[in-house]
Amino acid sequence: MLTMKDIADDLGVSVSTVSLVLNDRDRGRVRHEIAEQVRARAEELGYVPNLLARGLRTRKSHTLGLLADRVATVPFGGQMIAGAQHAAWQEGYLLVVIDTGGDRDLDEPAARSMLQRDVEALVVAADYHREVALPEHPHQMPAVVLDGWPAPGQAADAVVPDEAMGGRLATEHLLDAGHHRIVLVTVSGDRYVAARLRRQGYEEALRSAGITPDPGLVWRAPDTSTRAAVPVVREILRSADRPTALFCFSDQIAMAVVQVAAQEGLDVPRDLSVVGFDNQQFVADAMLPGLTTVQLPHFDMGAWAARRAIARVRGELDTQPETRRMPCPLVVRESVAPPAP
Repeated sequence: MLTMKDIADDLGVSVSTVSLVLNDRDRGRVRHEIAEQVRARAEELGYVPNLLARGLRTRKSHTLGLLADRVATVPFGGQMIAGAQHAAWQEGYLLVVIDTGGDRDLDEPAARSMLQRDVEALVVAADYHREVALPEHPHQMPAVVLDGWPAPGQAADAVVPDEAMGGRLATEHLLDAGHHRIVLVTVSGDRYVAARLRRQGYEEALRSAGITPDPGLVWRAPDTSTRAAVPVVREILRSADRPTALFCFSDQIAMAVVQVAAQEGLDVPRDLSVVGFDNQQFVADAMLPGLTTVQLPHFDMGAWAARRAIARVRGELDTQPETRRMPCPLVVRESVAPPAP
């Protein structure tokens, strides 16, 4: 590995001179022409600073730890890691990622492993919007929850998608197209906070349009998958009072709608309009017609989490922990049209 001593020997100057220049502390200490020679020679030889050695001197590792729960493997979740990595890199930080694959027993060992590597802050990312229990870490170390909020008694910044506003935007888009009988296809159970929030947005949009929400227009699939939604969608589309539009909890459920509609001889969007949620790559953009959907802002959430953690490390914030709701924009494609006459 090329060292400062190698550059010093090559130019016939002292190691301290090279150190002052490459650490940008040469002003008033090293002659300008010598400093320029050192920088030029270091670049020519491909000198890379030894960050481990620098960290031992400054007690700063410029490293963030991101502890993920299946985020690296679930669809579109990797965008959170990409956003965090991009922001960290822009701020001169390295992001170290450990994905526990949903194994709760790995949370504490994974966190300890990161702490042993002197990460300066911890970002804990959930695989879906929910409460997150932070692993043990020094109380003075900044922590940020990504796609969730900290468990009771724990203090940390957090960032989540604005699910309710996303649900409202999706429903308003269908209302603006002239639909009034809009079915919500959501998911069963209490596991998904997002289901409650998206329904909240759906009902807010209806009320704002002067329509009283009808519980009979809310249907539930067993889970978010296309396969699980097919029987539910088939029942909806075969009903005597078939709706003119459906707002779906996920793009995969929306895919079930398009598939079943084709089997039933219905055209999307001429006979039936559909809006999804997630903007899942290789699903929403690959369907025919292209699916109008709501974008989960995972990249922006990851970037916010990293920048928030770094700002805390640098002492730039003295405020109480914040939970940021990230906007979920509507992505308009071709799956919505006015109701058939």
